[in-house]
Amino acid sequence: MTSNRKRVDAPRWPLTIVLMIAALAVVIPLYVALAMAFKSTSQASDGNAFSLPWPLNPGSFATAWRLTDFPVSFGISVAVAAVTVAGTLVLSSLAAYAIARNWDRRLFRWSFFYLLGAMFLPFPVIALPQIKLTAMLGIDNPVGVALLHIVFQLSFSVLLFTAFLRSIPAALEESARIDGASAWQIFWRIIMPLLGPMNATVGIFAFLASWNDFMMPSLITADPAQQTLPVVQNIFQSQFGTSYNIAFASYLMAMAPTVLVYLFAQRWVISGVTQGAVKQ
Repeated sequence: MTSNRKRVDAPRWPLTIVLMIAALAVVIPLYVALAMAFKSTSQASDGNAFSLPWPLNPGSFATAWRLTDFPVSFGISVAVAAVTVAGTLVLSSLAAYAIARNWDRRLFRWSFFYLLGAMFLPFPVIALPQIKLTAMLGIDNPVGVALLHIVFQLSFSVLLFTAFLRSIPAALEESARIDGASAWQIFWRIIMPLLGPMNATVGIFAFLASWNDFMMPSLITADPAQQTLPVVQNIFQSQFGTSYNIAFASYLMAMAPTVLVYLFAQRWVISGVTQGAVKQ
């Protein structure tokens, strides 16, 4: 018994080393970004990215804020991401609920397989038809970008919701039906609250995909003044390529919302993934 306990408690050095290397792969680029953002223009262009910034130069953030018109592009990105998250949560949860509770019917089962097949269809393959369609409908703007984000998130989101819904006992719904509840009441009052962990999981994935997307807004949005933050940053980088400190300050400001959202929702993300993997 003692030898077995020692074997379990012994450190696993190969795994520890791998995890340390993985952590360094994240920490080192983050340190470089922070150091470059607080340097002056001359310090940032001296070729030594790992040197400590001294004296600190927080003015890079103010310059990046002004040159990129950060509040406008930031607001557009927030609006697009918010619409994407809300639309993805509502549509994918409804679709997954219908599929999970009607799995024995061929139409719903094949609809699930159809959505799975759409996961393997990348946006560049159908980019030209989407550009023409949004222009014809007059939604070649952030509204069209948000709608396309929702559509492209449905497949993966329905997959996660369906796996999670299968772990919810059907007896809960049967009891509600006996009490006279309708299908809509059962979904919104019983199922939706139980989907809390998976809502956080799907929401964070939808937010990250929408916030970090560059290709779709750059191709769909016709007005440069209505571009999202990643596109504006790319324009900024091409115009001010030598001002590395200002560029990294802009990147950090754009990265801050994703870090905050993930830190806030990470416990629900992990809970949703683990619960959705177990079928009761």
